[in-house]
Amino acid sequence: MTILDGKKLSQKIKAEVKKEVEELKKEGFIPGLAVILVGDDPASQTYVKMKSNACKQTGIYSVVHEFPETITEKELLSTIDMINENPNIHGLLIQLPLPKHIDTTKILERVSPDKDVDGFHPYNMGRLVEGLDTFAPCTPLGVMEIFKEYNIDVYGKDVCIVGASNIVGKPMWALLVNEMATVDICHIATKDLKEHTKRADIVIVGVGKPNLITADMVKEGVIVIDIGINKLPDGRLVGDVDFENVSKKASYITPVPGGVGPMTIAMLLKNTLKAAKKFKEAK
Repeated sequence: MTILDGKKLSQKIKAEVKKEVEELKKEGFIPGLAVILVGDDPASQTYVKMKSNACKQTGIYSVVHEFPETITEKELLSTIDMINENPNIHGLLIQLPLPKHIDTTKILERVSPDKDVDGFHPYNMGRLVEGLDTFAPCTPLGVMEIFKEYNIDVYGKDVCIVGASNIVGKPMWALLVNEMATVDICHIATKDLKEHTKRADIVIVGVGKPNLITADMVKEGVIVIDIGINKLPDGRLVGDVDFENVSKKASYITPVPGGVGPMTIAMLLKNTLKAAKKFKEAK
């Protein structure tokens, strides 16, 4: 069994991004990322701080626009318009979730597709499904990078994705289908989850439910990608997979923490660099 070390790979990618950013700076060009944070959700604040620190480490200019939970939708849209027009900002990220009184779809659709480094805009999602060059959501993109790093060829593999969100499950499906995998996607309405996971060569899960995937639900030699992250009452962080027992049957498995999580931020940096380079080339 091989542990898929996302933390180590993310450091390698950050070093590559840093090198490219330094080259661009020599030409007087600095990639820029703006983040919009609404409210005081502790998890969101932590994520934004991690993203800002990662930008600092790699030389990407970053700015965080913080707003109270009471901000109006109109004010938020106006801020997005301002950032869309700013030539020094090449990537724009809306930290989710947003307060209930704000239409998340409307907000995400307002972000310029050229600055949509989270890959959530319907335009970029559509290009992803068609297999065209685009910005893919960072978490599934990070999973594909892990496959690449460990020489895991998904061509012709049976893959079961558990979780059908717009952020992870659906784009993960598109990325895998584009690489000629046969993909089965499960969700809350799936009748017999075990029937689907048991026959898969690769199981990818991200729903936020500890120990959802147990050893009896997977076959020998399975490749397991655990995207879930859950905090137990005793403070431990665990994924959606019963790691201790499933790892005994798996050929490859991601740990939690230290698996897919660090890759999400690494891919955000990579997408921001890509957006900056596209902007520079178009000038």
